[in-house]
Amino acid sequence: MHKTVFITGATAGFGKAMAERYAHEGWNLVLTGRRQERLDELEKELAPAKVHTLCFDVRDKQACQEAVSSLPEAFASIDVLVNNAGLALGLDPAQSSDLSDWETMIDTNIKGLMYMTRAILPGMVERDKGHIVNLGSVAGTYPYPGGNCYGGTKAFVNHFSKNLLADLLGTRIRVTNIEPGLCETEFSVIRFKGDKASANKVYEGTQPIVAEDIAEIVYWTTTLPPHVNINSLEVMPVDQAFSPFAINRR
Repeated sequence: MHKTVFITGATAGFGKAMAERYAHEGWNLVLTGRRQERLDELEKELAPAKVHTLCFDVRDKQACQEAVSSLPEAFASIDVLVNNAGLALGLDPAQSSDLSDWETMIDTNIKGLMYMTRAILPGMVERDKGHIVNLGSVAGTYPYPGGNCYGGTKAFVNHFSKNLLADLLGTRIRVTNIEPGLCETEFSVIRFKGDKASANKVYEGTQPIVAEDIAEIVYWTTTLPPHVNINSLEVMPVDQAFSPFAINRR
């Protein structure tokens, strides 16, 4: 019997790479995104894998609930939920950040993740099996200038994941928080609102992680023996390390 993975934000970056990885292994895939044309293209690319696409925005609570309740029987028993949809917007200091950017990050990175988890988790509990993988970030652990709200949302993902584990003790459901560091995808282009020159400078002179690296890690965590749970996994490229403490000298 084929297993089913449900991936949010599947049309680019980590999500697309994960869809390709699971499809290669013969899993059934439920793929979500906000761009129907990209979902259609991805479904064609993944053929002959069994794919069900859902076009909606994870910020919309009702849409999340309706999407899960509309799943055909062949895709309804979710074995793995990957809460991948998320974004960073801006790199300005808190005092000059755009408040609407903060709201978008909170609505997507926090609320969207909660909506999807709450919609799918009861079914996993009923079947007493499943795995929730949340895409966090090293920004949820290590602060940096301009990381303000984005880092705060990823700190939530970290702690929410651990609290899910506490609630699920006694079940056979696993929860994993994946925390990438410097990774070259559309992430920085979105953060800088389409300014590709600024986005490219982030990776200049480095060999960053790529989406396929994260896809491999996520796949590995979800295919370990069922008694093994990776609580959290922090991953950086060799070209990245922790910053020293910042000191302002007067």
